[in-house]
Amino acid sequence: MTRAGFAAVIGAPNAGKSTLTNRLVGAKVSIVTQKVQTTRFPVRGVAMEGEAQIVLVDTPGIFSPRRRLDRAMIRSAWGGAADADAVVHLVDVQAELASGEPGGKAADRRAVHDVQTIVEGLKAAGAKVILALNKIDGVKRERMLAVAQALFETGVYSEVFMISAADGAGVGDLKRRLAELMPEGPFLYPEDQTADIPVRLLAAEMTREKLYLRVHEELPYAAAVETTSLQERKDGSVRIEQTIYVERESQRPIILGKNGQTLKWIGQKSREELIELLERPVHLFLTVKVDERWQDRRELYSDVGLDYDV
Repeated sequence: MTRAGFAAVIGAPNAGKSTLTNRLVGAKVSIVTQKVQTTRFPVRGVAMEGEAQIVLVDTPGIFSPRRRLDRAMIRSAWGGAADADAVVHLVDVQAELASGEPGGKAADRRAVHDVQTIVEGLKAAGAKVILALNKIDGVKRERMLAVAQALFETGVYSEVFMISAADGAGVGDLKRRLAELMPEGPFLYPEDQTADIPVRLLAAEMTREKLYLRVHEELPYAAAVETTSLQERKDGSVRIEQTIYVERESQRPIILGKNGQTLKWIGQKSREELIELLERPVHLFLTVKVDERWQDRRELYSDVGLDYDV
């Protein structure tokens, strides 16, 4: 008998949710960068485990919202968890440990605060979820167990897994458990499909990933990529036009780079990955526009399934 269902991965920004999703699927379906909050909408990756199909909902990180986009992302994350057959709360064990040490980074303290926010949210919902302690590489077992024990005592977890999404340690055990939790029924997607995301959105995400890989130090979290045109050509190739939005005129030259070299690099790397993904030649054209209110454009929210009015 086959099984199929949805498993949501929730967690603080930068806990490793996208890396775990990609690892479980065995293919790249969610972007991974050094920037926190790179996942803006739930990406459905499709993972196979024996006779079970696990549709993974990689949610935006749950954190304290300040802007409209933040609120929409958090609504999306909680919605993804509420609708799932199984929920994994991914926690960065290294941040948990580092936050309590002298000279701990502000980012680690924020991550711990976000974990507590999620725990409170789960308590309020009366939910029982799987705890997955991530980034266990080089962490002593007794220290990991202490973090696991403290979190487990909150009463919101049914079981605990110790994993490294980056190198795959422990991920196989977690995947098998998720497969067991999927309800009996026919597969929701063809067995060889790895993602449920429109090509226009996936193409924009590919470019946004390259953008943050290249300029993550200089550019604040204040850019969006929109695929404005995607045309299949008679010769079998695809022409894709995209607009990169930034909030201030001073950010334009950061993305363009000297003599346009940075934008050229972003376009080249994105095009290479799109050729591999689409298995055909790709002509990619990028434009940079300044729009200080891009985060208030309703169509950018509806395009990615976020609630503008939250």
